[in-house]
Amino acid sequence: MALAIHFDGLIRAGTVRDYADLARLGGVSRARITQIMGLLNLPPWEQERLLFPQKSPSGRDTMTERIIRHMQQEVLWNKHLAPAS
Repeated sequence: MALAIHFDGLIRAGTVRDYADLARLGGVSRARITQIMGLLNLPPWEQERLLFPQKSPSGRDTMTERIIRHMQQEVLWNKHLAPAS
């Protein structure tokens, strides 16, 4: 998530032109950059959960890559409503 935010800032500032530039600089594929940048489409509360992860009582991560990839495919945020506090 932090990378996505940083990369978005680089593009907005004109430091890099596009995802292809980011991919070349990072030595990764454009597809990987697209996956990273897709995190910006998550609802703000999910972005926050990625930036400040909580461990479950068992010590395991509560957000897995599989869960995140599934969430990125969802178009409607109301399916990801923030849990009641």
